[in-house]
Amino acid sequence: MSKTAFVFPGQGSQSLGMLADLAAAHPLVQRTFAEASDALELDLWTLVQDGPEDELNRTDLTQPAMLTAGVAVWRVWQDQGGATPLWMAGHSLGEYTALVCAEALSFADAVKLVAERGRFMQDAVPTGEGAMAAILGLDDDTVRQVCAAAANGEVVDAVNFNAPGQVVIAGGAAAVERAVAAAREAGAKRAVTLPVSVPSHCELMRPASERLAERLASVQIAMPVTPVLHNVDAATAKDPDAIRDRLARQLHCPVRWVETVQNLAKNQIGTLIECGPGKVLSGLGKRIDRSLNSLPIVDSASLEKALQGAAND
Repeated sequence: MSKTAFVFPGQGSQSLGMLADLAAAHPLVQRTFAEASDALELDLWTLVQDGPEDELNRTDLTQPAMLTAGVAVWRVWQDQGGATPLWMAGHSLGEYTALVCAEALSFADAVKLVAERGRFMQDAVPTGEGAMAAILGLDDDTVRQVCAAAANGEVVDAVNFNAPGQVVIAGGAAAVERAVAAAREAGAKRAVTLPVSVPSHCELMRPASERLAERLASVQIAMPVTPVLHNVDAATAKDPDAIRDRLARQLHCPVRWVETVQNLAKNQIGTLIECGPGKVLSGLGKRIDRSLNSLPIVDSASLEKALQGAAND
């Protein structure tokens, strides 16, 4: 078995026309999107290819689109005889994709579930009232201190620990704006707000988390056939109820991606394969541990490269 882990991206990696090249060579991609379209009762492939872009970027549509894209790439990988990974993990929404590919969640259930997750998140914080920002060049503790000083009784938290010196913060729009200014004063190389409609993984998402927990109670979940590391603790869950708990808490707890990748490396992983679209997690993997071979799959050429890289690991 190859010393390979599969990682699945979250929101932000979507783009119009994504996976078009892979779909042209592998009809399995469009068949996967057709399954998702049936579950959602909308044409997801046309949305992903033709837009409109503002619809694709709507969180209740972005989430099923990204999940479907990841599952499609995984199915193509399997169809091409790709090596079975030792571990899986996903960033935020990508955790659901990992659980589908690890056979813990059914694809149809997951597509509907993440669409609802998106609606719960948007309902919790109306558009314009929350914000997220990327802080580059400060250590984790300094970012936490900046947030604490900028809060002034409002919510602003460090929520995505993506790589050394790369932390995303989230909270109320005014509090995030104050924290961005404070981060710049503290010496951040960059501190910029992100074009998102919801402040994910902060305390403002607790109402969405509670609604999601109720929904998860009725979803069939099995133990993964491939171990999945969860965002909230960078560890595996012991039973289906523990998986439900981690998925619910993930909405209002930080994504511990640095620890997740470090734990994969400790478990003798040599190659990280990012199950597209996009290359965000591959870039982060290289920054977290340079010993890892990080390979994204976004088209036919990168698929071939990943197949060879995993076979040689």
